[in-house]
Amino acid sequence: MENLVIVESPAKAKTIEKILGKDYTVRSSFGHIRDLAKKNLGIDIEHGFAPQYEVSPDKKKVVADLKAASDKASTVWLASDEDREGEAIAWHLRETLELEPSKTRRIVFHEITKDAILSAVQSPRDVDMNLVMAQQARRVLDRLVGFELSPILWKKIKPSLSAGRVQSVALRLIVEREREINEFCSKAYYKVEGVFVPENAKGKKSGNKVTGVLDRRFDTLEEAKTFLESCRGCVFTVGSVEKKEVAKSPAPPFTTSSLQQEAARKCGFSVSQTMSIAQHLYESGLITYMRTDSTTLSKLAIGAAKSWITDNLGAQYHKARQYKTKVKGAQEAHEAIRPTYIANTEIEGTAAEKKLYNLIWKRTVASQMADARLEKTDITIVSDRTEGHFDVTGSTVMFDGFLRLYIESTDDGPASEEETLLPPMSPGDVMLRDTVTATEKYTAHPSRYSEASLVRKMEELGIGRPSTYAPTISTLHQRGYILRQDRKGEEREISVLTLKGDEVSQSLKKETSGSEKGRLCPQDVGVMVTDFLEKAFPDIMDYGFTAAVESDFDKIAAGKLVWNKIVADFYKPFHEKVQETTEEAAPVKSRRVLGVDPETGRTVIARMGRYGSVVQIGDDDDPQKRITGMEKGMLIESVTLDDALRLFVLPRTLGNLDGKEVTCSKGKFGPYVKYDGKYVSLKKGMSPYTVTLDEAVKLIQEHEVQLKNKDIKSFPEADIAVLNGRYGPYIKHAGSNYRIPKGTDPTALTLEDCQAIVAKSKK
Repeated sequence: MENLVIVESPAKAKTIEKILGKDYTVRSSFGHIRDLAKKNLGIDIEHGFAPQYEVSPDKKKVVADLKAASDKASTVWLASDEDREGEAIAWHLRETLELEPSKTRRIVFHEITKDAILSAVQSPRDVDMNLVMAQQARRVLDRLVGFELSPILWKKIKPSLSAGRVQSVALRLIVEREREINEFCSKAYYKVEGVFVPENAKGKKSGNKVTGVLDRRFDTLEEAKTFLESCRGCVFTVGSVEKKEVAKSPAPPFTTSSLQQEAARKCGFSVSQTMSIAQHLYESGLITYMRTDSTTLSKLAIGAAKSWITDNLGAQYHKARQYKTKVKGAQEAHEAIRPTYIANTEIEGTAAEKKLYNLIWKRTVASQMADARLEKTDITIVSDRTEGHFDVTGSTVMFDGFLRLYIESTDDGPASEEETLLPPMSPGDVMLRDTVTATEKYTAHPSRYSEASLVRKMEELGIGRPSTYAPTISTLHQRGYILRQDRKGEEREISVLTLKGDEVSQSLKKETSGSEKGRLCPQDVGVMVTDFLEKAFPDIMDYGFTAAVESDFDKIAAGKLVWNKIVADFYKPFHEKVQETTEEAAPVKSRRVLGVDPETGRTVIARMGRYGSVVQIGDDDDPQKRITGMEKGMLIESVTLDDALRLFVLPRTLGNLDGKEVTCSKGKFGPYVKYDGKYVSLKKGMSPYTVTLDEAVKLIQEHEVQLKNKDIKSFPEADIAVLNGRYGPYIKHAGSNYRIPKGTDPTALTLEDCQAIVAKSKK
């Protein structure tokens, strides 16, 4: 073997092998091949925090195969990713495979294209030990924090919990936001809008209606009504007209963080989903490296964008730009995330891959397009008798520029640059009143974080880096600290006052406010962990301290600091605090008395149970006490007495079907409807507390149809059955289930076909 190239992923290996040709053999290490030893701590604290690495059991065969291949090769090319993690993988491969320096080359590229790889092969370098030490410092520090804090949580709160240097401060952000919401007092106010039409020479209405918003709010219905009544007989005129041309510039190309945010808004992807799809696009050679906090583009990309824009849209749409990275402590700043070939407007792939690629392509090309020019018009409408004025705003797109291709979304919803045309108006023009409306509104609580807005906040505070955002959020989910949840919001009856002609009328309408989709809510165990750590380890939970540690890692990567000195400075006071807390702190209990049950006169308590949060009617020593689990999203510190008592209405009797009772309750596998001895699970989003008889009957009927169609084929002699399940047809054999390959007709399967599928498939 002449040349052996080692990368970390099989998908990347396939793409690179096609590019390099027959003189190169490309193999994958399948990520990291070794890590800190799992037994004990895996760090020799007494000898400068020396890490003790071991090859993980599942990687021993991979290492043996790579060792055999590297011994035969005349040159070994270490081609792992270009960031700290990739540099560490290259170093671990060099050390574990005992590669000779004379035949080892380290190459990096931020896109998997022929030019980039051949260029990298022509300019190899050594492993950058500064980057390796920065990664090692992070790994050692995180192991020390986790290893020493987690046992305290097991002892003081409950087993199987974990704490982490970044995950714990991210959790604190979510818990603090929930408390802000719980403490928020919504206040009613009245917003006044007026609809006006310009007056023509004959004193009649002419032209388009315009809507203006009064520049003040009213606190009460009486104040709003008084204002509307004072508008009777008023003469309204145009007070001022201000027109100005404004330029709107495109957003910079994507970084890891901005891609995660925009993919969440426009495609509905979670942070980890975005990273998984982006990784596949990168490894297939379609986009540049997806972990970056740089917004710069290569000269080649800027030139390719110019060609596409001028050829397809015209030279007037092009404007070359180079963006500067504004992120505090930006690292590994190679290039923004962009398509490798801008000429490729479409790609082959899954629907999700096409969506994300399209987003990256549009954002990249739009960043090299001309500003949009808009004419914004601000008009005030004043009256001869009332205070205040109505503000009317409109804009006309004079030149669409980059808006022709792409508009960035916001967390409040999709952005729009629609034209709002206003009739010609001049100061002093009379405006005839059509209607004036005062609508009751309520101040809104702060929004809960979505995964993407949490990433933005972490980036803003300097907590974590592009490679850590997705794993941090995944860990919080896995530990049960947070929940991704939809909130229906609060339905209110609101008052609307309308002045039409000389009559002020009042009406009521229903409005739902505060609904949220896919937001992060803390669970009780997450609140308990946050409170405990904030009290016992204020430094670990301090945003500024966490950001400073990240900054130190950056300095290690730049060769300005020694890694184990940073670890030592952190560890000494931290370890002393751990010992002090272990000895002194009492076990944490979360418990709150909510009030008294009006039916029995017993105390109602919300507390942490063995398997989660519960509500209890009766004291702990009461033999007749009743206990039920709390619903997802409910918190001990904010649950109300009414919420708690509502949980005890299960099982509910919904009514009768064919003379038999239909009930609804919750069980080990979630909420269900029970009828004629059969149990039918409620669908996602259905609540056992609100489900109706009609909805339950529909579920029962669907279930009966499913049961009728359940048996497709049966081969009793081989204990094999082809069944129709919740997720489609499958094979059941000896108590285990097997997937049927896509495109296979389950009704045409023979016994031999089934046995072949069972033999090949994973259970």
